Amino acid sequence: MTLDEYNGFCASLPHTTHVVQWGGAHAWKVGGKVFAIAGWSDGDGLAVTFKVSEMAFDILKEQPGLRPAPYLASRGMKWIQRQNGETMDDQGLRDYIGESHRLVAVKLTKATRKQLGFAV
Repeated sequence: MTLDEYNGFCASLPHTTHVVQWGGAHAWKVGGKVFAIAGWSDGDGLAVTFKVSEMAFDILKEQPGLRPAPYLASRGMKWIQRQNGETMDDQGLRDYIGESHRLVAVKLTKATRKQLGFAV
């Protein structure tokens, strides 16, 4: 997945905003809360970080090309970073980014969800 493809997909999700912060990382938010970050790569490819369920975290953290997200997972948060497509292709990444968006959106306050037009 290229940076343009990543940004285009995240922009297609409901009620998202985009900001470049933290040393050039492309952060996507819903209701002001981050659900995906692209950047912080150790290599040539695009590293993408996203929130996952506890079960998904336990499974994905052991897969080649994936790792607990630097900075976030070390603080107890369930975030994974895809470093390459070795075990997760671009469609799988889109699915997980979409799920990350959902996980973050459901944790927004009732007032924020209502304001954004999500089911309350």
